Amino acid sequence: MNGKMEWLFWQLVYFFIKQRYHIIQLSQRTNEIWLESFENRHAPIVRIVRDDIDWSQWLKRDMEYAWHVVRQMPKWKIGRAGQVVNIYVSTYPPVDDWEFLIQKPLPLSQRNGVFRTFLIHAGSIDRSLQQLTEAIKMPVALSPIRDDSDLFLEAERVRQRVFGEVREQQERERRLFEYGKPVFTYIFIVLQVAVFLLMEWSGGSTNPDVLIRYGAKFNPLIQAGEWWRFFTPIFLHIGFLHLLMNTLALYYLGTAVERLYGSWRFFCIYMIAGFFGTLGSFLFTSSLSAGASGAIFGLFGALLYFGTVYRHLFFQTIGMNIIGLVIINLLFGILVPGIDNAGHIGGLIGGYLAAGIVHLPNHVAWKRQARSLLVTAGIAAAGLLIGFH
Repeated sequence: MNGKMEWLFWQLVYFFIKQRYHIIQLSQRTNEIWLESFENRHAPIVRIVRDDIDWSQWLKRDMEYAWHVVRQMPKWKIGRAGQVVNIYVSTYPPVDDWEFLIQKPLPLSQRNGVFRTFLIHAGSIDRSLQQLTEAIKMPVALSPIRDDSDLFLEAERVRQRVFGEVREQQERERRLFEYGKPVFTYIFIVLQVAVFLLMEWSGGSTNPDVLIRYGAKFNPLIQAGEWWRFFTPIFLHIGFLHLLMNTLALYYLGTAVERLYGSWRFFCIYMIAGFFGTLGSFLFTSSLSAGASGAIFGLFGALLYFGTVYRHLFFQTIGMNIIGLVIINLLFGILVPGIDNAGHIGGLIGGYLAAGIVHLPNHVAWKRQARSLLVTAGIAAAGLLIGFH
């Protein structure tokens, strides 16, 4: 085992970790590491192997194994780059002919992607690192090392730094889901229950006159200038079952979204989504309607927006559940009569756009936020213009 190549292997792993890559697979001997970027969809997946390769046949078999692993990955996992970088760190190159194996990248089915292989050995470090820099389009800069250093000891120090960074990354990801406390979620629950009881006391929550009096969506009155009816329906419910279902949905979704975004962002998302839900209903249905469903669908939209920022983390945690719930609820709204699906879709779009405006805590993306604001204002203005004229 060569100390310099051990050090180089862990230096390469550490370099990618510092570029916001995450370790997604680690062999028991820790000589094979797969990494991917959770934040940059244009970054390639990287595999780094530390082994002393004697024969080209071993290299060929291992390349084929890694290539088949990648081909079985879902398309979204490869990302927009469509590139996988396969790196071998070996003390010496194979003793027989091997260069032809890595001369041309192998094709991948995902988005016309490519599988590139690099073999770094003691006699080609500088040249191989330069080729790697050109392939991944970022300079591969490794820490300098003194000539009199114990390279095995230095390699162990870098290894410890790698796993220290991994622990910090995991802690940062855990804190993403614990940023805020569900303050407004509980306020909205109390408010909608209180309004429901008040409506029952005033003549019944299923009574159309009571609903109109308390601010339900009623197109003729909105067209007459009662603009507040774009917001008041969020807190009204028609019957106990309607209240129960929306309260449970708000409790589970609201606490998750408010912990993720923080209270004031959650408030903005909920209200904008509620407005868009009412606007969608105003544009596509003439019936009297009320309920928090549009705003609740907006919380789905906010979680989907989170998935565009932390795509891999989203799919590894809540992603497939959220997508499944959105599809099931929209299909349910299509198949079951009496459900205001236009309001649900409007709320979903509004929540996604509102999340883009406020963005995630401790993140700044002014261009993206400005685009979301312009699109939101444009859709709202167009909807109001169409609805009133």
